[in-house]
Amino acid sequence: MEPDEEAVLAANQALYEALERGDLDAVESIWLGPGEADDKGGVFCVHPGWPALVGRAQVTRSYMLIMANTEYIQFFLTDVEVDVQGDVALVTCTENILSGGEPEEEGELGPLVGGKVVSTNLFRRTADGWKLWSHHGSPVLTSGDDEED
Repeated sequence: MEPDEEAVLAANQALYEALERGDLDAVESIWLGPGEADDKGGVFCVHPGWPALVGRAQVTRSYMLIMANTEYIQFFLTDVEVDVQGDVALVTCTENILSGGEPEEEGELGPLVGGKVVSTNLFRRTADGWKLWSHHGSPVLTSGDDEED
């Protein structure tokens, strides 16, 4: 594996480890900083079931909400692939999520419990290393999930 690929995978892993620890400062440090983003909106994030989020404030707020409403969270990444093209790198993987929180009023567990999400994480090379530019997660449909729609 090439050094750039290893560095990108390390940055990707750091994101998930920071989420597991509930370390919002570490999560924020992995994303492109205000001076590193372009003038077309900066960073982008799409979590399953949420509208597209643009800009550090919206993206950070989404992670704060997730962390505040989850007692614990673990990610087991599978099918991880990385493709480095110059100063941009694409990481695709499956997030196998184990998390817990209070059941909702109807007694159903929250949306992050036991889910699988296919994620696309786009990184940009900066002077401080590889920083996350865009995260997009899509839920993995299991049999029967798509029959109602």
